[in-house]
Amino acid sequence: MKYRTRIYYSDKQKREMWDRWSSGESLKSIGRAFDRGSSSIYNVLSHTGGIRPPERTRSRLALSLSEREEISRGVASALSLRGIANQIKRAPSTISREIARNGGLHAYRASDAESSAWERAHRPKLCKLRTHAFVRRAVIRKLQLQWSPQQIAGWLKQTHPGEEDKQVSHETIYKSLFIQARGALKKELLAHLRTQRTLRKSKHASLKKKGLGQIKDMVSIRERPASVEDRAVPGHWEGDLIAGSRNSYIATLVERHTRYVMLAKVKSKEYETVINALIKQSKKLPTELYKSLTWDRGKELSDHQRFSLATHINVYFCDPSSPWQRGSNENTNGLLRQYFPKGTDLSIHSQVKLNAIARRLNERPRQTLEFETPAQRFNQCVALTG
Repeated sequence: MKYRTRIYYSDKQKREMWDRWSSGESLKSIGRAFDRGSSSIYNVLSHTGGIRPPERTRSRLALSLSEREEISRGVASALSLRGIANQIKRAPSTISREIARNGGLHAYRASDAESSAWERAHRPKLCKLRTHAFVRRAVIRKLQLQWSPQQIAGWLKQTHPGEEDKQVSHETIYKSLFIQARGALKKELLAHLRTQRTLRKSKHASLKKKGLGQIKDMVSIRERPASVEDRAVPGHWEGDLIAGSRNSYIATLVERHTRYVMLAKVKSKEYETVINALIKQSKKLPTELYKSLTWDRGKELSDHQRFSLATHINVYFCDPSSPWQRGSNENTNGLLRQYFPKGTDLSIHSQVKLNAIARRLNERPRQTLEFETPAQRFNQCVALTG
């Protein structure tokens, strides 16, 4: 069997890899550009967890290679330290330290001194989560509750206003998780993130999903009132099914104004079963807080007219291949995969368990709600209807 020789990527090639990764290209796509497999690209990007390392720059105060060469020539010519300092316009103490730390007058070499200085400058600065125990413990506790770094950062800012030493950015949390060399957060905490990736993906990366089915007498989302679009009025919901193994499903509902979540256990994807479950869920809410439902084109809602007759709730259907038209629901389904991983049997979860998971999501602060929780916003709406 013929093996391919090991490849060593140049700095220019690595910069191109990072450019492609930052623009949203997949590992496989980047690998094709270099005639390599995705694992070869992964080995380059994984050292910093998919987060592009900053370009290394020299401090304006540091000695340059040309200055070190002047020092080397001065040493070889037996010039005094003060004489060398005058030539390169540096303090004599700078010259003295430079020569002393690089072998002394008899062993000083400009190239060796340059390499040693560059290596010493590579020592990383300790991050905030390493040096501030209070913030580190708070971040760990919230990660274990499946809070996202954005939620944690927002909560800290809201809980400790004006106390910068008790706040941290979400980027610092992500970097401390994905770049283990920082030594701040253990790698095991990655399991509490929604995606559980080992590389942080670019914000430009996306997945395209296919639309489903054709439904008779459906009303397009384009006919939905404008008051629903701006999320100013509560009572308009988005819904979908998430699938598991052995033909198991859970119905998910998200209120657009408050992002409040409801989950319903369904025995199958058959339209009669799904419609019955949705009718049952609708009876748990005041009529003022359930005015419309937006769904994709899945056949499970082909009997939407029976649902509307039983509940007086209008049903609207998204355009084909347009999951972003149910953005809140799509985002929530992604969050729910943390509790219901793909390929697992969803039928084992009772309605009581589903209610508990929905409550956990509803009690997590959301950036889009200015770090209030969906439960807080929804309860305010309930109080107004009462």
